[in-house]
Amino acid sequence: MAKLTVAIPYYQKQAGILRRALASVFEQSFTDFDIIVVDDQSPFSIDEELAPLPAEQRTRITVIRQKNAGPGGARNTALDNVPAETEFVAFLDSDDVWTPDHLKNAYEGMTGFGADCYWASITGGDAFYYHFGVADLEKTERVERLRDKPLTVELPELSSVMLKNWSFLHLSCMVIGRKLFETVRFDARLRLAAEDVLFFCDCVKAADRVILCDEPGAVRGEGINIFHGIDNDSPQFLKQQFNTWIALDMLEGRFARRSSEAASIRSYKSTARRQALWSQAKRVRSRKLPQLDLLAKWVWRDPVLLRSVFELAAGKIAR
Repeated sequence: MAKLTVAIPYYQKQAGILRRALASVFEQSFTDFDIIVVDDQSPFSIDEELAPLPAEQRTRITVIRQKNAGPGGARNTALDNVPAETEFVAFLDSDDVWTPDHLKNAYEGMTGFGADCYWASITGGDAFYYHFGVADLEKTERVERLRDKPLTVELPELSSVMLKNWSFLHLSCMVIGRKLFETVRFDARLRLAAEDVLFFCDCVKAADRVILCDEPGAVRGEGINIFHGIDNDSPQFLKQQFNTWIALDMLEGRFARRSSEAASIRSYKSTARRQALWSQAKRVRSRKLPQLDLLAKWVWRDPVLLRSVFELAAGKIAR
């Protein structure tokens, strides 16, 4: 059986996207892998998507079909079905592609340095401006170099660094070992936002060692991206921000005893509140009713939101 399992959640609306991702898997220089694709009730048929693949590739792919459970739920299904012999699990979003040495760098780094959590850098087009590479961390953070080619490092204060700005982390560049894939899961309730960040933090807290590689492991593709497909004009935007706040609230509980991390999380929670309220103010200016039912749910869990409403109103009056 294979040393590594590739976990791919599948939900797309057009042909060729998953095949492009799978092509990058089969082009890996490290070849000791199998693949689990979870069909999360995709609008485009997975049978039609996989039909053109040669038989030798199809035999290495296990397809699991399920009712739509969102990206976190689909990844959990993959983790629940990892073969017993697997040593590592690598995540790949169906609209991204891997660089040829991604699995090789991950496997050699994790086995060589005894790590059970690994990230590579990610690259993409101009629209991917908010992500940065691992090497950039050396400019601002305390970093310990493990090797130079490919540049591989660890951060003694990784939790603090990632909570300040987790833009150097991406799921399609993440590989985890047995200790993590047997115990850590995504919160499937967070269907629109932040399920990955919560998973990152839980893995970092549970891992014995985390290493980071500057070599790009993936290239961001173009397909359905649930998070970035919602702008602040969308009716889903408020729900997305509420999901984000819920995830951050969970994180604050996990890091309650670490003041600097908790302060970063509270700052993100304030940002989620402000963005939510500005989106509702924009609806009112457009002569649309605010989403009172969801706002009421948010206030019930987070009374600070009500205070933020008055602060926002007072600021407008003052101006």
